[in-house]
Amino acid sequence: MPPFFTIDDLDTHGRVVLVRVDLNSPIGPNGEILDDVRFRGHVPTIAALEDAKTVLLAHQSRPGKRDFTTMEQHAEKLSSLIGKDVTYVDDIYGRNVRQSVKEMGIGDVVLLENVRFSSEEMLTAPVEDLTKTHLVTQLSLLCDLYLNDAFGTAHRAQTSIVAFPRTLTSGAGKLMEREVDMLTKALTTSPRPRLFMLGGTKADDSIKVIEHVLSKGSVDKVLVTGLVANIFLAASGVDIGPPSLDYIKSSGYGNYLEICKRLLDKYDSKIVTPLDVALNDNGKRLETPISALPKAYPIHDIGIETIVAYSAELKAAGTVVINGPAGVFEQKAFALGTNETLQAAAQAKFSILGGGHIAAAARNIGIDKRITHVSTGGKACIDFLAGDILPGVQALIDAKDRQEAC
Repeated sequence: MPPFFTIDDLDTHGRVVLVRVDLNSPIGPNGEILDDVRFRGHVPTIAALEDAKTVLLAHQSRPGKRDFTTMEQHAEKLSSLIGKDVTYVDDIYGRNVRQSVKEMGIGDVVLLENVRFSSEEMLTAPVEDLTKTHLVTQLSLLCDLYLNDAFGTAHRAQTSIVAFPRTLTSGAGKLMEREVDMLTKALTTSPRPRLFMLGGTKADDSIKVIEHVLSKGSVDKVLVTGLVANIFLAASGVDIGPPSLDYIKSSGYGNYLEICKRLLDKYDSKIVTPLDVALNDNGKRLETPISALPKAYPIHDIGIETIVAYSAELKAAGTVVINGPAGVFEQKAFALGTNETLQAAAQAKFSILGGGHIAAAARNIGIDKRITHVSTGGKACIDFLAGDILPGVQALIDAKDRQEAC
């Protein structure tokens, strides 16, 4: 049973339901939306509210960024996906919103303006203070219920994420419910053996996950790739060469060498490092065993021998969770490790991909539909796996506790 209320627990018939969604997407040079993956994730929630009046609240980028723009195109994109008009309202909580909500009929859907156009959304303040903002007080007067379906922003304690559960009867949308359910299973009840493969360039997040899941006994083995693997190799005493070691230090991860050494000392049999790597020799893939390092070229992928060994482990696993690519997959010569391990992961009984680059890589090779669950939240996903409390999820749990205590 979910720790929060879901749509199935709430009477939405004829009610005005405020739904926080995450439509934040890549925007092209001409202002066009390049990817509709996040839009598609919210379709089940909107469909489940066909007996309600649905008011969507979302953001695009943040102040100062090139792609910080209105939600007008987002409304058009969403309309095409749900098969009915989504009305764009160029206002967040003012007169235009009040008039639009007043005119809504059952089944209507409106999308409000980019919530980050309001400075109140980005305030750093106690939740009690956030509930007193115009954003929350005005929208709470117009709406009967609040649903958070924006798992991708659940790691942020922003006003639209944490304050509405204090002022309205609240629950999780379909996407939020599935994300929490799948990630919880991956740490608790999914089939053994459980394998995590962690890579990419955000090494601090991955190392935190490794420490958490191994200390809790949640996984049986962790395979490391990408920058994470380079740090563990260096921590184990391997001279990975000046280009790769300098990159670790210039990226601010020099202090993680000692942390990884301690983890290897404690969990040596459960942390698997590469047997060989692929170096970038002026754009060419140079296969090199670990024993032949150091070289004067940067490490850009795991090697063939490692790909074979890792793939065998992944295919035999009961559960596979992958976060972060195995190499610089944007370059064709160094996409092999990422692509081959993804193909192997798709054969596991239960598989999860974290958001961001690894999800994009899976879509690129057409295997995303063969994965049990592809998360919509990169940072939110990895924070959840690291055992961190996500403010957006905790706000919904607290809302249920308060409701049940009444």
